[in-house]
Amino acid sequence: MTSVFDLAPECPVVPVVVIEDAADAVPLARALVAGGLPLIEITLRTPAALDALRAVADEVPEAVVGAGTVVSAAGVADAVGAGARFLVSPGWTERLLGAMEESGVPFLPGVSTVSEVVALLERGVDAMKFFPAEAAGGVPYLKSLAGPLPGARFCPTGGISPASAPAYLALPNVGCVGGTWMLPPDALAARDWTRVESLARGAAALRAPLGGR
Repeated sequence: MTSVFDLAPECPVVPVVVIEDAADAVPLARALVAGGLPLIEITLRTPAALDALRAVADEVPEAVVGAGTVVSAAGVADAVGAGARFLVSPGWTERLLGAMEESGVPFLPGVSTVSEVVALLERGVDAMKFFPAEAAGGVPYLKSLAGPLPGARFCPTGGISPASAPAYLALPNVGCVGGTWMLPPDALAARDWTRVESLARGAAALRAPLGGR
């Protein structure tokens, strides 16, 4: 199966989007794409999330839109039905992992321990979300995994900023990072899509080296 890292291989940052009003989804997605961040994770944290996901999938074909905060088999089905092209979970269970494997779309199960990484590698899953990245050990932790577990690749998410992102992207086992800094609450409240596009452009300039792919 195609990896999430292969969906937009030149995209170093995945915007992690929380949508309160589905009407904002399309202009927000267009701003992110225009800024160079086509890989967009819409989290299933609000009642508007599935409608937002569906709208972006239907109206912004240049975006590669996926669903985040997927925590149940029902959530997997709902997200794929709404047009999600990839799935991201904060953690995983056998049931959730099975549903993601059967979904037919790439996925990033969340991990924060070595045992979780090993268990996924045993299942043939080598693309993972490292969450919550900063709280769980950050760059030093992931760097320490590269030697004993070279087959695992990560998208660290959680507490990452423009200042810390380059250090993650320099790691050989990091394919991209997830972040929210290009989506400041005041810009979203004002529907300032020009500012979002500008911040996205800055994030897109944080190119990961080929070794992280």
